[in-house]
Amino acid sequence: MNKNSYAIIGSGALGGLYGALLAAAGHDVHFLLHSDFDHVRTHGLKIESHWGDFELPDVNAYKSADAMPACDVTLLGLKTVNNHLLPELLKQPTSGGGVVLVLQNGLGVERDVAQLVGEDRVLGGCCFLCSNKVGPGHIRHIDYGRIVFGPLRNTAQTLAISDQIRQEMDAAGIEVQCSDDLNKVRWRKLMWNIPFNGLSVALDASTDKLVASQAAVELVRDIISEVHSAAAACGAQIGAEWIDKTIDHTRQMVPYDSSMRLDYLAGRPMELQAILKNPIETARRAGVAMPKTEMLYQQLCFLQQQRQPQ
Repeated sequence: MNKNSYAIIGSGALGGLYGALLAAAGHDVHFLLHSDFDHVRTHGLKIESHWGDFELPDVNAYKSADAMPACDVTLLGLKTVNNHLLPELLKQPTSGGGVVLVLQNGLGVERDVAQLVGEDRVLGGCCFLCSNKVGPGHIRHIDYGRIVFGPLRNTAQTLAISDQIRQEMDAAGIEVQCSDDLNKVRWRKLMWNIPFNGLSVALDASTDKLVASQAAVELVRDIISEVHSAAAACGAQIGAEWIDKTIDHTRQMVPYDSSMRLDYLAGRPMELQAILKNPIETARRAGVAMPKTEMLYQQLCFLQQQRQPQ
């Protein structure tokens, strides 16, 4: 079986890490870069990882998606606030009929891609990952790293494609699992993303500070419980034990600033639509209210508005 070629759209803390691991394992990997382009083309990528440090001196780097080759798999690690760019970013890498693996946060994010390439060419997944880009071409992966993904639409073909990608990622040293229930994967990740991303901004606290406060933990548990109830109403049956497990896993995590908090502190737009608004609206259509989650969303909308230039 021939190895898949990969296009990385969003070569930051997530895409840069996984793409570099695949390239180091001998795959043909092509990275779309923005501000890092000149640095990476000259110096390559530097990865500090609890899985093992390494450097990738020769990188297939591109400043424009139009210059990229058609690839078997396009790994989408772009922030969802930039999804309006997808028509121009995906056109060339997917022109040979390859699939798109959407590794973005939130709910409903595969729909934007399916409208462009068709449901049978879309896979989606969640990354349970603590990783940051700390400098040009320099990624620091400090904890976790597991990917759980599966097809948007389960067919014999999409499940086979998923399994081949899983095998390749596993061989590259990436902790990975396949699932035939993408809806459940998404809601399970939202049980962490909604409270810990959102409250890290609203309460101005890293994960270790949130779990060290009894008051914050009670609020986290209330929000996770809302997400858990919404998930059940939306067809995702997740064991109730995952409410406390989500908090316990965060206690064991190294101190970490969520991606939403880093975006907020840097003055960048936060992924409020995909991570909070979409789940709130989806739950409402299923007959479930999420009052504390909705209040958190409203607070974050206010904070983001205050950061925007007047």
